Amino acid sequence: MTRVCTAEIGRTQRFRKINLCVLPISAVFLLLSALSCQAARIGDLTETSVTEQALRFFTFSDPSLRLALLGCILLGLNCGLLGGFVVVRRMSLVGDTLSHAVLPGIALGFLWNMTKDPVAILIGATLVGGLSMLTVSAITRTTRLKEDAAMGLVLSSFYAIGICLIGMIQRLPSGNKSGIDKFLFGQAAAMNGSDIALMAITAGITLLFVTVGYRGLLTLSFHRAFGESLGLPMGFLHHAMMLLISFAVVTAMQAVGVVLVSAMLIIPPATACLLTDRMHRVLILSAVIGIATAAFGAFLSFLGSNLPTGPFMVLAGSFVFAMAFLFSPKQGWLTRLWRQKTQQCRIERENTLKAMYHLAERHGFREEGITLLELANARREPLEQIRLQSEDLLRQKLATLTDDGSMLHFTPEGWRKACAVVRNHRLWELYLTNIMQYGADHVHDDAEKIEHVLGEDTVRQLERRLDFPQTDPHGKAIPGAREVHGAIAKPRLGEPTGY
Repeated sequence: MTRVCTAEIGRTQRFRKINLCVLPISAVFLLLSALSCQAARIGDLTETSVTEQALRFFTFSDPSLRLALLGCILLGLNCGLLGGFVVVRRMSLVGDTLSHAVLPGIALGFLWNMTKDPVAILIGATLVGGLSMLTVSAITRTTRLKEDAAMGLVLSSFYAIGICLIGMIQRLPSGNKSGIDKFLFGQAAAMNGSDIALMAITAGITLLFVTVGYRGLLTLSFHRAFGESLGLPMGFLHHAMMLLISFAVVTAMQAVGVVLVSAMLIIPPATACLLTDRMHRVLILSAVIGIATAAFGAFLSFLGSNLPTGPFMVLAGSFVFAMAFLFSPKQGWLTRLWRQKTQQCRIERENTLKAMYHLAERHGFREEGITLLELANARREPLEQIRLQSEDLLRQKLATLTDDGSMLHFTPEGWRKACAVVRNHRLWELYLTNIMQYGADHVHDDAEKIEHVLGEDTVRQLERRLDFPQTDPHGKAIPGAREVHGAIAKPRLGEPTGY
């Protein structure tokens, strides 16, 4: 774990330089753009075709579209960055708890001056969010309940209080026009310039916090005790991150709502974790995926009238996650199945080549080839199965087949591969008998498994450890480097061959 932290900390300086230059400038640009826009409902559009709507979207000719799209981009950036640490620290339930628990704070912020003042709402939501986390901590300290049960209790209780308060607000004379109900399910088109400005400020603070405190946040995510031993302020970083998560949740609610805001904290970083195993790359990919899915969700909602933006954002993120889950280069489900299938085919091919080598060795490496019938008898497989395997060897250019289809001959590449797998097998048998003190009659099965995965460096170390042996425990010759790395070479036993 310490090694992981040290390796990642070594990349901090470069990561910090890039972000200090680019990211704050981008945040300022977005803020200035937001302040120049006027709010309107995206759904309040004239009846147009899907093509015309798409053209309007990509030309950014609609002021309401620019405002909503900017808010979605800021949302994706902010949630993507913070969500990376949330997922890595296994705090996904914390984000869900905060997203539901801050609802009473939003209602109280509105009741402060009976207007949807973003500053008052942010303060109220932050205070209530902090209270919810303190409540969770108190429950876990004073009872036998685990943290997940405490979070579930706080989530449901605070959310119920928030629903009751919003219901009371809507019964007030100005409640129906307040727009406070939009926090439940979200409506990106209802955001105004003040909302966008607050989102831009929150995103800027998050960028600065992650950039400057990356080293400490990295250590906090993987080994808190190690960070404390270095004198890093782990407690301050933890509480600062929780505060920023509260800010992100509140500012994102306007677009996606209470129910779906946690998805924007979890889906982009979860997708990024499937694509890379480096923390700085996880953060960058998470931010990019968050921005892309948010923008695509806004695009889909823009194509129709009064379509919700938040659900489309979450669905877009879920689709990207599904693609990463299936096709990720290292962790994709279908990718792993393909690698397993490929490996099985390779092992089967190598076993066939090894069987051909053993038959050629039994014949004294004479010029005639190996018949399919004797290969089938040697491998104890049906002749039809051997024919399929021979066709595979032909496709891989590892063997040639006579015109009558009854006899196989090695190609130079096939001979090299056969010598390599036999060499690996016999060296490992000798290692187990001479070094590990296994009985010579108990090493074959182990060697059958390991022969296909030994790398050349490991094989060379085995040769040096065994003082470059010539025969295996059973007295059979071990092919050398000449046979493995050269073309068709002279075998150690017998005359030159055409194998």
